Amino acid sequence: MEYNSSRMTPPPFYSGQEVVAQTNAVMKRVYVRMFIGLLVSAFCALGVASSPAALTFFFGNRLVFWGMLIAMFVMAWVIPSRMERMSSGAVLGLFVLFSALMGCWLAPIFLVYRLGTIVYTLFITAGTFGAMSVYGYFTKTDLSKMGSYLMMALFGLIIACVVNIFWANSTLEWIISIAGVLIFTVLTAWDTQQVRRMAAANLEPALADKLATMGAMNLYLDFINLFLFLLRILGGNRD
Repeated sequence: MEYNSSRMTPPPFYSGQEVVAQTNAVMKRVYVRMFIGLLVSAFCALGVASSPAALTFFFGNRLVFWGMLIAMFVMAWVIPSRMERMSSGAVLGLFVLFSALMGCWLAPIFLVYRLGTIVYTLFITAGTFGAMSVYGYFTKTDLSKMGSYLMMALFGLIIACVVNIFWANSTLEWIISIAGVLIFTVLTAWDTQQVRRMAAANLEPALADKLATMGAMNLYLDFINLFLFLLRILGGNRD
């Protein structure tokens, strides 16, 4: 998501206390909605993984499989680009739907990895994410300059992942996993700072609510990707 701060600068008459209160209110909604998205994904993943019929439906049918993948990509593009044209409820509803589809997509990890490894990795992810999000929130360092470098690194990571689908090189997969952990660890701090800055701006209530949902979605994706790359490093598959 791109954050356009030029249109959202607090007016001179805003007091420091008002800005802090507004920022805290928006950030609280960001983390609550992110947590809800993670819960939705977890329940959907567990539900699909525990049902042979659901697994067959989602992963045994090419039309459903590719439709689910395309739908997630479309929503990841549509939600931020059309946010201002949609209602707050529509933005939140699409985020919940996106979280549900992501959960269904993640269901196979319960068949590939041991439950203990998944839980262990989840705790490591939560700790790493929490530490970097706190850093991004409180640091005085301007992280916005890192944005272009992070985007280039992210595109490079995506290209490497696509290449390794066909090459299937274990060494490259290990490098990709380490790079993914590093990139999404830094992205967590960067996204948190960007959301905090926008939350401090003079926003209309409806726009502030949409921002909270978009901030939640960005941090949700940071958390999910960090978790998946860590899981690949820690291994512990059933075989």
